[in-house]
Amino acid sequence: MILAGQLLQSLGLLLFAAHAWRFGSPGLAAACLGLVAAVFSRHKAAPYLLGPALLGMALVFAATARDMLLFRLTAGLPFGRLAAILSAVVAVCLAGGLFALSRRFMAHGRRGGDAPVAQATAFWLTAGLLALARAKAPVALLLADRFFPGFGTFEILLLALYAAWLVGKLVAAPRTGPLRLRYWSLFSLVFFSQLLLGLVGISACLMTGALHLPVPALIVAGPIYRGGGLFMPILYLATLFLVGPGWCSHLCYIGAADAVCARGGRAVPQRLPSRLTSWRVASLALVIGAAIGLRELGVATGTAVWLAAGFGLVGVGLMVTLSRKTGVMVHCTMFCPIGLTSTLLGRGLSFWRLRIGPGCDGCGRCARVCRYLALSPADLARGRPGRSCTLCGDCVGVCPGGRIGYRFPGLSAQAARTAYLTLVVSLHAVFLGVARI
Repeated sequence: MILAGQLLQSLGLLLFAAHAWRFGSPGLAAACLGLVAAVFSRHKAAPYLLGPALLGMALVFAATARDMLLFRLTAGLPFGRLAAILSAVVAVCLAGGLFALSRRFMAHGRRGGDAPVAQATAFWLTAGLLALARAKAPVALLLADRFFPGFGTFEILLLALYAAWLVGKLVAAPRTGPLRLRYWSLFSLVFFSQLLLGLVGISACLMTGALHLPVPALIVAGPIYRGGGLFMPILYLATLFLVGPGWCSHLCYIGAADAVCARGGRAVPQRLPSRLTSWRVASLALVIGAAIGLRELGVATGTAVWLAAGFGLVGVGLMVTLSRKTGVMVHCTMFCPIGLTSTLLGRGLSFWRLRIGPGCDGCGRCARVCRYLALSPADLARGRPGRSCTLCGDCVGVCPGGRIGYRFPGLSAQAARTAYLTLVVSLHAVFLGVARI
């Protein structure tokens, strides 16, 4: 029974691959062929990937059959054999999709962790967002489409599978901090590698060919100085709505470098006497004031770019000196104005929170892994992290009593953790595919 169902699923995928190839979508054809491996993988998440995919293919074939039959009816051409063939094709995909979601096929799964639904959600969320961006963007967003035209869909499949794999790893990890730093650093490395390749002449690695400084402060300052260009602020606000201040600890292309510097210094972050919020308010005021001043004075763009570059280099200097010396992410917690807007706006726009449950004995293990200084004794006594918390979640796995956890209205702590990791990893995979200068 299982083998027959697997053959049916494989046939449906092969038929749709041929359909995609015939209509000039080699990337979609390759993606369908790639999904054949999932049929025989025995992975627990495979049914949740194959079922929706095959049912969607059945709908596409049904719509194609309708259009072709209407054409033949209108033209007075014979249609019986065509109707029989296309009905059989629709039936194969429909049966394969329904079998994928059957209890028998789900029970067949043996590999993978205990979060197959979360993994499948990450897969479809990543694939859906990338497909939407690819369809709506006026330029080719994905590198695959630039170097191998038509293969963007295959890149989407790879990124979606990566998101599903990473969610499985994170949900199962007792401590997510080390893995978070690795995939965050990967994003930063890919981002700046593409910038470097673009600068040496491979223009396809740049988004549009018009260079912009990779300084987070320009998300705020750039539109003020230019009097327009709201794409990045809108994307930034949408991200804050979805994952709150998690922008700073999962998605910022600069923050990973600060985290590496801080972790490469002191094993336990040093308590700093300075008031973090005061420094960041001053930095935000400086950036906004400078942008307004430069615009009103009519300062040339070249001069403004050099000033912004200088601001960014000061931040890098703080990373390699103070962050490394103190074990605290000094750039992110005291210098970067986006860090302040992320934590403040993130709290206002998002429902995600980290909370400390009753019974906390103040052992301080959470504080020893928090590079944002968001878990002082006063914060622990209040039962919630301080304003510099970015929902990184490093503290969740080290609490011996499991009292620290994610919170979202209507969800248990475990469900909230899984949902948050699924959402933030999906955005990470999307950014990995489209974030370029």
